[in-house]
Amino acid sequence: MKYKRSEFLKMGGSLAAAFALRPNLFSAEPGNAKKLDKFGIQLWTVKKALASDTKGVLKQLSQDGYKQVESFEGRTGMFWGMSNKDFKKNMDDLGMTIISSHCETGKDFEKKAADASAIGMKFLLNAFVPVQKSVDDYKKVADTFNKNGEVCKKAGIRFGYHNHAHDFKVIDGQSPMDIYLQNTDPALVDFEMDIYWVVTANQDPEAWLKKYKNRFRLCHIKDRIKGSKEEDASCILGQGSIDFKKILDTASANGMQYYIVEQERYDNTTEMDSAKADADYLKNFTF
Repeated sequence: MKYKRSEFLKMGGSLAAAFALRPNLFSAEPGNAKKLDKFGIQLWTVKKALASDTKGVLKQLSQDGYKQVESFEGRTGMFWGMSNKDFKKNMDDLGMTIISSHCETGKDFEKKAADASAIGMKFLLNAFVPVQKSVDDYKKVADTFNKNGEVCKKAGIRFGYHNHAHDFKVIDGQSPMDIYLQNTDPALVDFEMDIYWVVTANQDPEAWLKKYKNRFRLCHIKDRIKGSKEEDASCILGQGSIDFKKILDTASANGMQYYIVEQERYDNTTEMDSAKADADYLKNFTF
């Protein structure tokens, strides 16, 4: 996601055990192709619609085919004005599951972790770290990630970080993502690969997935307008330039557990129509 989300934030186990709990996300198709049986949506995709009719939008998303939800912390918190248990009940009634949420980790994080754990969520995620001045500064961020991971571990969930394009900009011979991945404890910290931002940074998602096997546990599936040089160029899945068949095949072989749709730009369409089109694409997607 593009981090205008900060405006909302201002307003508003072990690896083995985790792997053992890995969900069954694929079914076999003729010719040994794989199909996603479950996929989720980052609610940022439909943030405006959601703010005006939360329950109605969630119901429509379930009808569109989304089985999982990743929330974010907006004006009314991660649970959109509901308690954590009321939000879960609404999810249960719709046949959906809240897997994770992006949240402000610098305030009341222990409570957020406890609330997430109480309703069976798997992850709390830091969605953005601004550009730092030095390698040492990035290492300090990694130390903070480890501390967040300890909090989540005690609560029985996992902590993770969601990348943006600037996380791949080299400083003193190292990229922030390498620093984060090399200076965090795999038993405490996971990563959510936003495929769009990896591509936008002129990086190869497959190379990162292979280099850091089992570190990327969630991903954002977000397409990029063909030929666009703009930073904000997301589009409906299947209409853009990103080769998801190759990337998701590599992801599935290297520890990916959750596949989450996100879209942030809506040319000649709406949030809800885009969300439906994205779901339709993934319902028929094989790799």
